[in-house]
Amino acid sequence: MILRSVKQAKVKGKRILLRVDFNVPMEKGKVTDDFRIERTWPTVDLLRKRGAKIILISHLSAGRAKSLRPVADFLSKRRKVDFSRELFGPETEKKISNLKNGGILLLENLRSDEGEEKNSLTFAKRLAKLGDVYVNDAFSASHRKHASIVRLPRMMPSFAGLLFENEVKNLRTAFNPPHPFLLVLGGVKFGTKLGVLKKFIKISDSIFIGGALANNFFKEEGFDIGESIYDQKTDIKKYLNNKKIILPVDVRTKHGAILDCGPNTLAMLKKIIAKSKFVLWNGPLGDFEMKGFEKGTEGLAKIIASSRSKSIVGGGDTVAAIRKLGILNKFSFVSTGGGAMLEFLSKGSLPGIEALEKSERRLSAKKL
Repeated sequence: MILRSVKQAKVKGKRILLRVDFNVPMEKGKVTDDFRIERTWPTVDLLRKRGAKIILISHLSAGRAKSLRPVADFLSKRRKVDFSRELFGPETEKKISNLKNGGILLLENLRSDEGEEKNSLTFAKRLAKLGDVYVNDAFSASHRKHASIVRLPRMMPSFAGLLFENEVKNLRTAFNPPHPFLLVLGGVKFGTKLGVLKKFIKISDSIFIGGALANNFFKEEGFDIGESIYDQKTDIKKYLNNKKIILPVDVRTKHGAILDCGPNTLAMLKKIIAKSKFVLWNGPLGDFEMKGFEKGTEGLAKIIASSRSKSIVGGGDTVAAIRKLGILNKFSFVSTGGGAMLEFLSKGSLPGIEALEKSERRLSAKKL
């Protein structure tokens, strides 16, 4: 895996297109969770201190907001960040031309132009004209084959940001972990976790399946799961009798639906984790946003945090639950990726990683 670090880049006086993932939770036009922003800022600070002209580019998903204005307002209160109300056009051109060394400008939502999601070459060329150097620090968006992720690195000198490097370095440890190794998979959509299960059934010593994912197993084993959510599109029959897989031994329900694991399950997990040297966790163990059904997820977080195991956790809901408890720093590594983390763990790479690797190979070939 060949990734050129932003630390190697000569950036003084240059316009840096820094791809970030500021697709953060918002309510009533205000940012409610700045986890990804904070994890990205060391790269911004490095570039600022080295005299770069920093142009932040990010997307917002349709379910959140159309404009990055709330993010800009949030940043302006804490840091000196200017904002352009457009992605391209006179205002953007003027603000970029006026950027001083160390200046920071956030552009409008990349997805305000359909060319981003369509991976348009024309769109990527327009973006490339705005900068001199490209840096990807949006690991959590790098499983998407979008223009700002996979096309831009082909058009300009390209580097991996500090967060991006850190994600790859830490998640790769799961491929050759210390043992005993426990994998914990929770959440709702089994289809998104199946690749990880397939990969780690060979690597891990045990795999705990929780959350709505466990309902698939319960149903296949003939248990009445009532109104419980399960993934009807995913076939898990081949894993039914695998001795590595562990399921909840008790559950908590409401109106006939399984919504959380019970205390005996947490007690069982505590014993397993006490013997584990490495724990990898993605996905909550229950409907933790519903009052009274957060105990499984929060209980597991506390058990892992207080253990001596090396621990890696990720997934938006999982991280949100841990942040609520104020114990993020008790884990060895917390990933900013949800889908990106799962895809990297199942495949060992991402489209964004491959794009940076190809950029490095092209540069090396030119030198030869």
